[in-house]
Amino acid sequence: MPSRPGEIYDAVLSGWIVTWPTKLLALIWLAWVVSWIVASVWSGRTKTYVPTLDSWVYRLPILLGAILLSPWTAGALGEKALYDLGNAGTYVLAVVVLIGISFTWWARIHLGRYWSNAITHKEDHRIIDTGPYGMVRHPIYTGLILAILATGVAVGTWTSLIGALLISFGEWQKARMEEGFLTAELGAEIYGPYCRRVPMIVPFLRF
Repeated sequence: MPSRPGEIYDAVLSGWIVTWPTKLLALIWLAWVVSWIVASVWSGRTKTYVPTLDSWVYRLPILLGAILLSPWTAGALGEKALYDLGNAGTYVLAVVVLIGISFTWWARIHLGRYWSNAITHKEDHRIIDTGPYGMVRHPIYTGLILAILATGVAVGTWTSLIGALLISFGEWQKARMEEGFLTAELGAEIYGPYCRRVPMIVPFLRF
């Protein structure tokens, strides 16, 4: 039994880190979600958008994936991690998650008032092809996929891995739907050259 304050602190800190990387990663994701919602007021007026019913093509896998990735799902099923990454592995993946969500914020700030959570055509919409948008056409989805996959690996249960893959698939589906929408709205002669020049999701690869 630790008796000195320093020993008690070390024991509590050690237990906090080891009891699921979600304790660390959940704080990162919570900070991202709250900041993302707060910043949602920073958006221009929408001209046209994809109907909600059509958007379930990507919303459904994201929703199912989020349920599977949730720690409550693993707890309800009595799941155990498939492997033990240790503290070092958890910290490495936490850094990867931070890189991913930082990439989403870089993209969102760079996009400015053209940003929207749904697939929309903003007033005075134009193609942004600088900054992260010069690396991939959908850097927010790229960052989210990277961070979600790292989270799924960190949790290390079957449901977390499947959930992370489902969310990633949903984000990819959303990107594909957005491609068709923007091509129709902006014109193939405008959006097409950008698509041919810049990868969609993965830097340096054509998808």
